[in-house]
Amino acid sequence: MRAALVGYSSSEEEEEEGQRRGGGAQGPCRGSAGLSRLPVPANLPGDPEPEEAVHNDSSRHGGRVRGFPHERGNWATHVYLSYTVQEEFLELLELLLSRARTYVSSLAAMEEFHVSLSQCVVLRYHWIQPFVRSLRERLASFHRFFCVADQVKVYTNQNKTRTFIGLEVSAGHFQLLELVSEVDRVLEEFDLPTFYKDPSFHISLAWCVGDLSGQLEGQCLQELQDIVDGFEDSALLLRVQWEQIRCKSGNKYFSFPLR
Repeated sequence: MRAALVGYSSSEEEEEEGQRRGGGAQGPCRGSAGLSRLPVPANLPGDPEPEEAVHNDSSRHGGRVRGFPHERGNWATHVYLSYTVQEEFLELLELLLSRARTYVSSLAAMEEFHVSLSQCVVLRYHWIQPFVRSLRERLASFHRFFCVADQVKVYTNQNKTRTFIGLEVSAGHFQLLELVSEVDRVLEEFDLPTFYKDPSFHISLAWCVGDLSGQLEGQCLQELQDIVDGFEDSALLLRVQWEQIRCKSGNKYFSFPLR
């Protein structure tokens, strides 16, 4: 099975997720029709002063390379559904990692687990609150729903500097697309890149530096799927109810409860 490309951010602040092969990140979208935005002064009260350049030392971040320069006033921002793990999930993860490391020894477990609803985008400091307010308005009418994430897939980021093993969503795709549609509308208001076409919604489990998809596909992928299929209570464990949407902007977190 061919690797699916995903638009993971290379920032150390985010483990961003994305789209199938051929999807690709879309370029920045213009504002919604009929909407015009007044220019904002470069320095507002409370807006941080420009920061001195920060060197992109990939050795400090496990070999990861930034997707965009680190600059004060630019806040890496990501909208997603956070997955709270259970003890049984960690047991499954350990089984999968143990098997996968016989093919790629450098695999590391993810520290947090989520399904992305946006790319990792850059917001100026003074746009964070308006962005969050617009998200809250757009997402207020959505209800809680279930997803099933039980299909093991191999992904790479866009520049093929990292490879990921993830669990792709096999049920609940339509609801996720509806959420992405509303998030995209907010991104368009702020002239930010929208999500990917034909996205592969998934929960990333592990990652490694470089494009090692060839080693993880084929026999390895089949063995990992067999582990998931044979894991006790996996059908219940991998059926997830989403109760809130989250947005992370730099070191700030915002929650949007579903009805």
